[in-house]
Amino acid sequence: MKSIDVISIPVSDQQKAMAFYSRLGFELLADNEMGNNRRWLQMGFKGNSTTITLVTWFKQMPPGSVQGLVIRTDSFDEDVKELRENGIEITRLEQTEWGKFASFKDPDGNGLSLQQRNE
Repeated sequence: MKSIDVISIPVSDQQKAMAFYSRLGFELLADNEMGNNRRWLQMGFKGNSTTITLVTWFKQMPPGSVQGLVIRTDSFDEDVKELRENGIEITRLEQTEWGKFASFKDPDGNGLSLQQRNE
């Protein structure tokens, strides 16, 4: 085993979720029909090998059930400002001895954090 390739994020509306994740800086990598009214929507950050898929078809993964997806940054304050300017509500800002983090949710309630580690 070498790395995590894809993380599935359960959403209720793929188009709405894609617009949200685009505001975070994710780029669309694949948009393919899978049959049975299912669509493979894969997004990722430029130059990063780990990607996400926005899924609607896993009954055991209801929209909003993913919590703790962490996005790493080297420019925390600027990124928090940009998130707010893009209409994303930050629910918690915290400074810890290991770094800074900001918590927020996608439209379905999936929980994300922006993190900058102390180096």
